[in-house]
Amino acid sequence: MNNDSAYFDSRKKNGPIPASALDILLSALLRERWTDFEGAKDVYRKLQNARPRSMEAQIARQRLEALDTLIAEKELYQKIDQNARLVLSQIGMNISSNSQILKLLFDVDAIDLDNDSAPFVPLRPEYIERCLDLVPREFPGDPGPNSFGTGGTPPFYQGNGGNGLRPASRQEFENIVHIAAKWSNVVDIFSVPVQTEKSMSDYDCALSMEKKFSGLKMIGTRKMSTDQSMHLAGRDDWLDGTSLLTSFTPMSNMVTPFLRSAANGNNLLLLDLSISGASGPNSPEALLTFIHAQVLFMMILVQTIRPGTVCVHGGIPGVVGTDGDISYTNPSQWLLNEAMARLNLWVTGFPSAQSGGSTSVSEDLSQAIIESKNSRRRIRRYGAHIIRHALGTLGNLKYFNSQKFEEDCKAENEARKYVNTNAIGEISVLPLHLPEDDHAVQAILEFAKKGTPKITDHTLRNVGVFKQWEEEVARQEKLLLENAEDGTPAQAA
Repeated sequence: MNNDSAYFDSRKKNGPIPASALDILLSALLRERWTDFEGAKDVYRKLQNARPRSMEAQIARQRLEALDTLIAEKELYQKIDQNARLVLSQIGMNISSNSQILKLLFDVDAIDLDNDSAPFVPLRPEYIERCLDLVPREFPGDPGPNSFGTGGTPPFYQGNGGNGLRPASRQEFENIVHIAAKWSNVVDIFSVPVQTEKSMSDYDCALSMEKKFSGLKMIGTRKMSTDQSMHLAGRDDWLDGTSLLTSFTPMSNMVTPFLRSAANGNNLLLLDLSISGASGPNSPEALLTFIHAQVLFMMILVQTIRPGTVCVHGGIPGVVGTDGDISYTNPSQWLLNEAMARLNLWVTGFPSAQSGGSTSVSEDLSQAIIESKNSRRRIRRYGAHIIRHALGTLGNLKYFNSQKFEEDCKAENEARKYVNTNAIGEISVLPLHLPEDDHAVQAILEFAKKGTPKITDHTLRNVGVFKQWEEEVARQEKLLLENAEDGTPAQAA
């Protein structure tokens, strides 16, 4: 008994066991994941001083080199967020010919009537902030980070055995729902996966989806009756996918459905699909700023109509390939969507849904599966929130293939098993090297005045900017791989 007492007494005198180098390293890595990069720098420096010869200190030295880049990247997202609000207050949106929206904002004193220099209708800065503060940063049905699912609603079902391209039949749609339910552990959001025959309405699709799939689902209610659209009201497992603007201007066929969705109290996925150089400005920062401004405008309208409504930021930037069509194989496509995800994850806190995991491949199914797998791997490594279009699609969202859907789900299931057993090795944050554009707001103003980005001076000055960004990211990833092969503690994307 006495010996035991002496043992415990001595433990008290010695105090707590000092944190190991690994404990300190993990605390710094966690700060990185929380985007507290300055805090991570402090911990890494302490680790170097406390355990200078340890392997953990070697990792700390490497991470310190990356953190300044990450700090600058976060500051750039903060700049994009502020500039998007500046676009709304100094440039505005082209709503002067839409009496419904104009009256709605005029009645709540949202319009800055003293600003006579804006090309469109500007909003008062204080009203912008008041409404955005009302947007919930969380919602009950949130599937969490790095969530992958279907989406995009391709117009054609690509049948097996040479059945041709056509909208899906009811039986084919039911089969897709069955696959989604079977793989509900990896299908985190189930958006309407493909257009159906006219005999099956959007409401029929919604009923079919919720019958077997209990997770988060998304459908647009534009083509539903008012009673049918109310089916989603107050439902944590549904998002009503809607849009309003293109190139500053409300789409005439979307105004009434948009306002109805906001009034219903549905959880809303607010979509903006602007394409660089076509319907949006032609640089990464300017395009992200423009899309963010349009989504924020939609959020403001929704909060004006029904304060506290869940709004998922659906800014989905696009780029065109060499053939002039949007390209989901183009590296800039996932880079832009990843940057938009970080804007919300790191700065605004808004729930967000971006695009990734699809492919431009349309005929070679095995190659399409590989491309989608690689895209999901990169997105997961860089970190995102909800990613649509990741399962089952091919041919730049023109086609949906149920065999690819099932193979994508299998591949994602295996990938998650690997992540669950190797999470610590990929916890550090990789810089995205987003190029800065000091003329982003001026580019958006020039776009507003000329009516199209295709003829702006800004577009001509930035012809090669996306290619340069792709090359820089590829160069940085190559360095990571080379360091890993040399034995330096580095994690490749």
